[in-house]
Amino acid sequence: MNYYFNTTLSNTTFEEAIERTIEELKKEGFGVLTEIDIQSTLKKKLDVDFHKYRILGACNPPFAYQALQAEDKIGTMLPCNVIVQEKDAGKIEVSAVDPMASMVSVENEALGGIAHEVQERLKRVIDNL
Repeated sequence: MNYYFNTTLSNTTFEEAIERTIEELKKEGFGVLTEIDIQSTLKKKLDVDFHKYRILGACNPPFAYQALQAEDKIGTMLPCNVIVQEKDAGKIEVSAVDPMASMVSVENEALGGIAHEVQERLKRVIDNL
């Protein structure tokens, strides 16, 4: 089982890909709580060069609330991470975590329906890019 969904975008810039991803997330009820610039962080902390790589911490508040009510430790797996990275010049890969893969390790049947709905929404985000 893959633990992510992904697509590759061509003929777009890295920043445009981020904007498009955020817009598609909004359409599915997600907001971006965190944004981590891995390229900048690795340069600052380790003085290494790395390709453009951004982690977007996406959250759908109603589903997060339902999940927290069913399992109070589920916050260790929130928010849902979506990454945008420039693999080659002009080729931007967008990947989203598969929440069903994450839930395999959590033994709580009440989370199944929530994870399935979040999975479907994240798949649509990736498919619509």
